[in-house]
Amino acid sequence: MINRRDVLKAGVGGVMSLAAWHARAYAAATDQPLRVALIGCGWYGKTDLFHLLQVAPAEVVGLCDVDRQLVNEAAELVAQRQSSRKSPPTFGDYRKLLADQRPEVVLIGTPDHWHCLPMVEACKAGCDVYVQKPICYDVVEGQAMVAAARKYKRTVQVGLQRRSTPHLLEAREKFIDSGLLGKVAYVDIHSYYGGPGDFPPNTQPPETLDWDMYVGPATWRDFNPGIHPRSWRACREFSNGQTGDLCVHMYDAVRYFLKLGWPKRVAATGGSLMRSPDSNINLHDTQTALFDHGDVQVVWNQRNWGENPDPEYPWGATLYGDKGTLKFSVWSYDFIPKGNGSKEHRKALEEREQYPEDVQHKATELFAAPGTRAHMRNFLAARQNGQLPVADIEQGYISSACCIMANLSMELGRELRWDAAAGRVIGDDEANRRLARTYRGDWIHPTPDNV
Repeated sequence: MINRRDVLKAGVGGVMSLAAWHARAYAAATDQPLRVALIGCGWYGKTDLFHLLQVAPAEVVGLCDVDRQLVNEAAELVAQRQSSRKSPPTFGDYRKLLADQRPEVVLIGTPDHWHCLPMVEACKAGCDVYVQKPICYDVVEGQAMVAAARKYKRTVQVGLQRRSTPHLLEAREKFIDSGLLGKVAYVDIHSYYGGPGDFPPNTQPPETLDWDMYVGPATWRDFNPGIHPRSWRACREFSNGQTGDLCVHMYDAVRYFLKLGWPKRVAATGGSLMRSPDSNINLHDTQTALFDHGDVQVVWNQRNWGENPDPEYPWGATLYGDKGTLKFSVWSYDFIPKGNGSKEHRKALEEREQYPEDVQHKATELFAAPGTRAHMRNFLAARQNGQLPVADIEQGYISSACCIMANLSMELGRELRWDAAAGRVIGDDEANRRLARTYRGDWIHPTPDNV
């Protein structure tokens, strides 16, 4: 395997040649294309699948979504993309897909409340899994997912691709690993993006959408045309909001770069401070959360209203060291040394010329595509070599669970002290009861003991 230092030394041209090398190496090591299935055919599900098809010979053997129109559109696009030009079979239930098609790799790009159950079933079916972040809706789901991956000996990569993003890995090596940043004691991670406007009135779901299956194990919410397909993150029933969406990315990158494990405590304040009481958006628009790692304090600031205090970094992280300051985002990084040293600025790598199909698929985030491709290559190499991927399910669980606990702390109005060995909040029975929500209907909540 080629290590990260070699990639960084190779530069942009080297990264491109390494991408080709990985594809050739994978093809040489396998006799048949990888049998791949996608569960959740919306925006990032298709994006992840298309990036996988760019870096490895694969045959998509199944697509699953509760929206028939969405899954049929995805099948047409896949037929244009994969080398066989075959249109894959489509399904409305992930369990039937797993039973009928027996894929080797499953990608999960569903809304957050639908990450856990398909991942556990895919592991049971002998599949390796690439699951989007946050891995879970509640903490116990995450514990069950780690247990399933270990019990069935499956490789599971989480879509926390900041761990594989070229310009961020360069910043890590140049300023953190080298010591130029010095000792870091405080980190600000933040989002100053605006939130969604109120939804229109509820209506009946379209005939092509199985809304009962969409809600699945979540608390019931009537269909609203504003929710599907892209605004489900504004629903507390399906999501942990920007904390579970944007905070988890930056918090996970900071943990990775600074080699941080679990925090000692999580404390958060905030709420829906700017919305009217009768709004049908039921998630917070303001939050400040502390992840206390002892000698490193990581603070999340979310404000979906007012002015953005840092226009170049509306969503990002700032690491404060005693020798300088490092700011990074998905678009760039800036290093500002203490004193009279030279500042450094770098933009994110883009590969639109090498991968013109990124531009053709207008939903592609061009700034994220190189990192996602590298993340997919890391996933494939890990499953071949029997190693843990860079964003292994346990690391995804830690970052996801901490963000979920930030919301729980905010809702309870008190800090949560975490016992990582026991997987419980210390001395808080109510908080521990809320580590797992009650599943709706006949759906059974997975636990580490029943996977």
